[in-house]
Amino acid sequence: MRSTVRLNVGDVAPLTAFAPLAGPTVRVDDDPRPLHLQFRRFAGCPICHLHLRSFVRRAEELRPHVRELVLFHSEPDELRPHLAHLPMAVVADPQKVIYAAFGVESGTASLLHPFAIAAALKGSAMAVYHLVRGQQAPPSLVPAGGRLGLPADFLLDYEGVVLARHYGVHADDQWSVDDLISRAAAVDRTTQFSPA
Repeated sequence: MRSTVRLNVGDVAPLTAFAPLAGPTVRVDDDPRPLHLQFRRFAGCPICHLHLRSFVRRAEELRPHVRELVLFHSEPDELRPHLAHLPMAVVADPQKVIYAAFGVESGTASLLHPFAIAAALKGSAMAVYHLVRGQQAPPSLVPAGGRLGLPADFLLDYEGVVLARHYGVHADDQWSVDDLISRAAAVDRTTQFSPA
């Protein structure tokens, strides 16, 4: 899937309010901290879970810098069993409406890169471990939106302006916790997201 829309730094996001599966609507202007949108793949994606566990482990370190919102192109019922270990707000977008609005794509390259293959193997091993221990639900055999989604990251200020963005070129190409903290710190130094 090739999108016609790609957002750049300085653009205003096409959406600035998001309805998570649990909790109140998340709005960019709810809080002066930037909102980090993590576009992940499908519920139970082993690469996504491996990546998100690093964010969960360092949630306290992230909290002063950003707010987290994670999106999956999965049906709500597919996604709910995977929410137990995620303290951040999670949005289900099975029709990829939000994905399309932000220019987040899919493609066969998502799984062919050596880094994606390595992450898939490691993530699958971790998933089996957590499945056996009853700590994780299995992924759907036929996930909504397919298995070829690409990740993306956006950092939005309190007015919805894109402060930083990254479109992944393979399934394991996303910001790390350190990447996010450094981007948020750079924004903080310029006080671009502080209300007047």
